[in-house]
Amino acid sequence: MIDALSSQRKIVGSAESAIDTHVTVCDINAEMLQEGRRRAKNDRPAVVDGISLQWVQGDAENLPFPDGSVDAVTIAFGLRNVSRTWKALSEINRILTKGGRFLCMEFSQVKDPLLRQAYDAYSFNVIPAMGGFLAGDPQPYQYLVESIRQFHDQETLADLMRDAGMKHVTYKNILGGVVAIHSGFRL
Repeated sequence: MIDALSSQRKIVGSAESAIDTHVTVCDINAEMLQEGRRRAKNDRPAVVDGISLQWVQGDAENLPFPDGSVDAVTIAFGLRNVSRTWKALSEINRILTKGGRFLCMEFSQVKDPLLRQAYDAYSFNVIPAMGGFLAGDPQPYQYLVESIRQFHDQETLADLMRDAGMKHVTYKNILGGVVAIHSGFRL
């Protein structure tokens, strides 16, 4: 399994899920990989010590893995940071085994006009202000809000996945589309 662009997330599981499980964490940024290693070492419960972890620096648009070598690829809140989404999706499809699955959780587009208005007001006013207060710099949080709005909507991302060769592409909106989980298979 490849968990791409994910070096800051916690890796958790159970003893049952650790049997014969290999997870490769892949990120283009060496500092993010180092932070991921630190968090995995400090935060990982002992019950998942059986999981084999590998840390690989790599570009999502040119993944350093052989064709058809990975059963699953996950990306959470990172695909919008890839310059060429279709190229990354094509690479993911290339490395998946037949029957392999891609799952992507990403901020998305709110369709309901009333919810979108409230979400926009919160996003553009509250998030950067909170970031400025808590982190001392509102700019990264302003970038976050803007990058979310510029990213593909749910249908466009699903179409890009299909264009990259994935089949049985679906998505599920969470919180009215604030977040969407996309799924696709290589068949």
